[in-house]
Amino acid sequence: MRPEGDKQHNERLARARVFFALWPAPEAARQLSAVADSFANSAGGRATRHETIHLTLAFIGDVPLERLPDLQRAARDVSAETFELTLDQFAIWRHNRIFWAGCSVLPPALAVLSTSLKTALLAADFSVANAQRTFTPHFTLVRKVAVLDAILPVCKPVAWRCEKFVLVRSTLSADGSSYQTVAEFPLAGSEGSVIR
Repeated sequence: MRPEGDKQHNERLARARVFFALWPAPEAARQLSAVADSFANSAGGRATRHETIHLTLAFIGDVPLERLPDLQRAARDVSAETFELTLDQFAIWRHNRIFWAGCSVLPPALAVLSTSLKTALLAADFSVANAQRTFTPHFTLVRKVAVLDAILPVCKPVAWRCEKFVLVRSTLSADGSSYQTVAEFPLAGSEGSVIR
């Protein structure tokens, strides 16, 4: 008989912490990372690492590994068009000390993608964090901002064409989260294909 600690360890290994997201184009990620580093230097806090900057579409949390194919099937049923995303504003959420980048105008196709994905996931019996909350697309750039009244940088618009969304597995460590793409889902009008 295995010790209780081994059983709990194996149960944790048999689950994955996952979410659906948009990843910025490489040049956009570089620009956002530079802003994050600069702001963290002036206002304190922890800048999001360049390779982890993303926009969360739906956070699922821990799911059994055997349900990952169900997640992918639900996402494949989502129909949304490619769209241009322009980030043109910075802000601080004081309640959770986050400095973020967002768009002043929500692209209609992004709203459709978010709503369709959430609907498909709920129909497939997955829990979606903050499912009742209004979708506010944003890229978290700095966490634990120390100076909440810091002057925000001038936002030079950062834009790219979104042609896919991804299912990502998140692994937590002392150095922060690391992400692994589980699957990619092309949007209508893109030339991509699903990667499993």
